[in-house]
Order: sequence, then structure tokens, then C-alpha cells
Amino acid sequence: MRDAASSRFVIDLGTEGSGDIINLNPEIARHAKLMRGAGVLHLFVIGSTAALTTIEYEPGLVKQDFQAVMQQLIPDDAHYHHEATWHDDNGHAHLRASLIGPSLTVPFQEGALLTGEYQQVILIDFDTRPRRRRVIGTIL
Repeated sequence: MRDAASSRFVIDLGTEGSGDIINLNPEIARHAKLMRGAGVLHLFVIGSTAALTTIEYEPGLVKQDFQAVMQQLIPDDAHYHHEATWHDDNGHAHLRASLIGPSLTVPFQEGALLTGEYQQVILIDFDTRPRRRRVIGTIL
């Protein structure tokens, strides 16, 4: 889909759920040819149990520290009214995703994101089961 003011692309991917963190930079790079000149890339993940942010994508920080902080802030074994209402187990996933947020805006120049050397765009799936996720990228 394309119009005069913007270009749009979609990233479809599968996740393992339960805090799975996926580096989106390789997928964004595939769409970099659409990012001409200077502008901003806006990313939005569809769904209320996933989020987008940036981080240094390395095993200790991503797989251990980030998960530990989320567990301290919003424990997965606490009582959530959402779970009592819907008889499911993902109240914490909704809260964690809401805390981080579903969207991210990153500046770019001539097809390259203007991020730090060790800064990657990531998707975090907080749901309790594997999911198919869709991220919408809009280039302005």
C-alpha cells in the first residue's frame, strides 16, 4: 500500500509467547529501500499483549535482565481481575504490553535507522502462548 505522503509495509512473524523478544532490525532492513531521504519510521504492533521498544539485543540483557525486571514489576503469578473475568492466564501480559507500548517512532536517513550502534528495535510478546504477530511500518 502506498500513497503520496507515506509508504507502508507489514512484518508478519511468529512468536513463542511468554516474553519472547525478537530483533526487528533485519526485517526493517529488508524494507529500507522505501526509506528515501530523511524522515521517520513509525511502527505499530497489532494486539494488546505485545509491545515495541529498543534495547541492546544481547543474551544477558534481553533474555535475563529484561525478563527479571518485568517479573518484578508485573509478576505473572499475581491475581489479576482480567483473568477472573475472562478465565484465562494472561492478565500480566496485557499490563506489561501496556507499560511498554504498542508503537515506536525512529528517525531515518537514506534507508538507515538513526539508532545507536548497539540499539535494536524489538518486539516483545508477553502473551502466554505462541502467537502470530503483525507489525505495521509507516514511513513519513
